[in-house]
Amino acid sequence: MIRLFKHYIPNAVFLLGIIDFWLLVLAGELGWVVRAHQIGIDVGYTGDRLWPLLTFAVLVQTAMVSVGVYGSDALRSMRYATARLMVAVSLGIIALSVVYFLIPGHTLWRSNLFYAMVFSMVLLVGVRLVLGGFLGTAAFRRRVLVLGAGKRADRLRKLGERPEAGFVIVGYVAMSTQHPLIEEAISRDALPNLTRFVENLGVSEVVLALEERRNALPLKDLLRIKTTGVHVNDFSTFVERETGRVDLDTVNPSWLIFSDGFSSGRMLSGAIKRAFDICASLLLLALTAPIIVVFAILVKLDSKGPAFFRQTRVGLYGETFNLIKLRSMRTDAEAGGAQWAAKNDPRVTRIGRLIRKLRIDELPQTWTVLKGQMSFVGPRPERPEFVSDLEEHLPYYAERHMVKPGITGWAQINYPYGASIEDSRHKLEYDLYYAKNYTPFLDLLILLQTLRVVLWHEGAR
Repeated sequence: MIRLFKHYIPNAVFLLGIIDFWLLVLAGELGWVVRAHQIGIDVGYTGDRLWPLLTFAVLVQTAMVSVGVYGSDALRSMRYATARLMVAVSLGIIALSVVYFLIPGHTLWRSNLFYAMVFSMVLLVGVRLVLGGFLGTAAFRRRVLVLGAGKRADRLRKLGERPEAGFVIVGYVAMSTQHPLIEEAISRDALPNLTRFVENLGVSEVVLALEERRNALPLKDLLRIKTTGVHVNDFSTFVERETGRVDLDTVNPSWLIFSDGFSSGRMLSGAIKRAFDICASLLLLALTAPIIVVFAILVKLDSKGPAFFRQTRVGLYGETFNLIKLRSMRTDAEAGGAQWAAKNDPRVTRIGRLIRKLRIDELPQTWTVLKGQMSFVGPRPERPEFVSDLEEHLPYYAERHMVKPGITGWAQINYPYGASIEDSRHKLEYDLYYAKNYTPFLDLLILLQTLRVVLWHEGAR
């Protein structure tokens, strides 16, 4: 995997992204050439229009990231990828038209965008037809040897069987005399030289998946393997990297303390984040104020009660604040006490169902962001009634409050909507990953992919 600003990107995705970028530049150039010949002008030197071509490629590829073109589903299904590519290229062309209107001369002519769009679709779909099967082959997967043959090793086996997995397990070594869960595991006693065994298999990474580590760590073996240039990882770190979440079943306080993350460079990152929140919230409030007013009136007409809904939530460092949303439920929705939201919740009003589906009910939260009680990106703030219960059932739940809560977050774009203790556990694993690996780059990635969640109503309830 390629590590970019503390976030891991699969090798195949990174390579495909680079190829896509230059294909988009080529598509823009081909569109220019066709249009120039059509109207009878000199094509000119490509370098003279380099910035417009790069602008075209950057905006279209940004749209591709936003709609999930590089997600696991799009990489596996040609039909899925083509549909997302059509949406992405269309959004990119719209963005280019806006840029052309605001900054004339910095994009391609509007008259040749159609040709660039057609060439983009042909080239992007074509490269996926040619490389689709090749990108998923072992050539782009790391060769992993697992030390262990129990439950953790079995979890790694299932993780490696996923079509989108970035690694292939080439062997298992049973480090104890207990009956192995992985039948094909080789006993450590049968290997006189574990380092030589690793070299013969062409292993690029060794993962320690022992069930009991006390007095069982093969330190001498691991040291020799490490000095040969092979990466050595513990189970929790490996799972975090491959899944984008912190595995609550295996982490312990010492791992959180000594593993990479929670860096001290957050003062600068925090300043950048706050500056973005202020500028973006002011702009968004100015643009969406008419929409908020119109739907506030509709909410009032649809059912009795106030247009806006205020609810106490837990924020940064466990401090409470009032969250503001457009009301989507009846005023007596919680007459019997706090309740989790449910699928097809009967408490939701007619207008409420619409504004939830379109995420319009979330727009007033922008005011909370402007005040500094929330950010655009961060763990979703929970209600105090639920937090006290979740902290009892879920380890490290309080640690998610060490970062400012957000309107959207890593859990929201990676896990479908859920309203139970088990769902909260899964979302907490993603929230801890965000808190541990936060960078402005990760915020940007989350903001872009939130568009995918909104467009396809993933997680909406």
